Amino acid sequence: MRLTDEERAMLAGERGEPRRWAMDHMLKVGAMFDAEDFVPVAQAHMMVDPESVGEAGVRFLEGLAAHNEADRRVAVPMITDPRGVDLNHYRPLGQTEAMADLERRTIKALTRLGILMTNTCINYQTIMPPVMGEHMAYGDTGVVIYCNSVCGARSNFEGGPSALAAGLTGRTPRYGLHLDENRRATRRFIVRHQPRGLVEWGALGAIVGRLAGSYWEVPVIEGIETVPGSDELKHLGAAMASFGSTPLFHLVGITPEAPTLDAVGGTALAAHEITEADFASLTASYGSKGDPVDVVVFAAPQLSLVEMQRVADLVAGHQRYPETAMLVCTSPAVYADATRLGLVDTIEAFGAKVLEGTCFYNQYAREIGEANGWTRLLSNSAKIVNILGGYGYQPALRSAEDCVRAARTGRIP
Repeated sequence: MRLTDEERAMLAGERGEPRRWAMDHMLKVGAMFDAEDFVPVAQAHMMVDPESVGEAGVRFLEGLAAHNEADRRVAVPMITDPRGVDLNHYRPLGQTEAMADLERRTIKALTRLGILMTNTCINYQTIMPPVMGEHMAYGDTGVVIYCNSVCGARSNFEGGPSALAAGLTGRTPRYGLHLDENRRATRRFIVRHQPRGLVEWGALGAIVGRLAGSYWEVPVIEGIETVPGSDELKHLGAAMASFGSTPLFHLVGITPEAPTLDAVGGTALAAHEITEADFASLTASYGSKGDPVDVVVFAAPQLSLVEMQRVADLVAGHQRYPETAMLVCTSPAVYADATRLGLVDTIEAFGAKVLEGTCFYNQYAREIGEANGWTRLLSNSAKIVNILGGYGYQPALRSAEDCVRAARTGRIP
């Protein structure tokens, strides 16, 4: 790979050991993907929940954090994905003190590295969203697909070490979606049923993701008649990335790189039609009417302030069924506003628990389920029902309205 003088200095250790490690790591990643050089990045975003990082990962972070401040601090603004433990509410969930201690050590190390503890997978809704053409080093799949597709920024799915390396150096290998040629459409879909509500937008993402089925496929979708809002696009992208490892999609006439089908090279592609039956089949594969529900989860992605208001409106004046738990996960920024507006009080008066800065599936979901006897889970997130089957749950997918009804009655309506 071609290196600048500054990159050579970092690799030689002249800018400190953390940056030397970072350059060495990224050279190996770049070699794997045949990158010719590095591209400067404006931001980095790291997935670093302690469930994934573990004891060895935390020790590694603590080692980097032990260096002097000039050597260890990140070079560009760097933020974090949801945490694995809400340190204010972990004991009632069945999380252990060992889990909480690993979380505390992780936070301390990251803070010493100069990383902003934003603890969110919806940074594009809360914290300086990227703009068209900006290069990023983002980790969370939902963050990457939204910022690539909706914002027109450029990022690959970065593993935790690669995101950290990018934060320390301010650059990342130029491969994948940093290159124009890899952002053109490779699969074409025509929607014959207009998505209604967040569940159907998530279902569309799941359908397209399954059919695309590869990180290197770029779907272009035609037939959307109304411009979806940020939450609809959030659920669309998060599900598509979960079901298909997809990092970028185009909506013709809506997303910034696809003013026309031809603009993304889709004209010559064979089209696959998506019908109402496809939506019905997807939803029907997750739960049935009358099924009992142990826990209702609103998460993955974390809820926006608008979604928090919607949940508060649905639960106001009602009470949760005693045998059915309900969890709501949001970012610290949204949590503060939702508290100020009384939304958290309304949701918790219903009997639910609002968790700050975490997301259900990366906060020891299996252990929480075992501790509480939860197996039958209901959510309005297509992403989370796709993930949690691997954590010992029997997941079901329904609208927010049906989720709240289930939390009130203990069964899927």
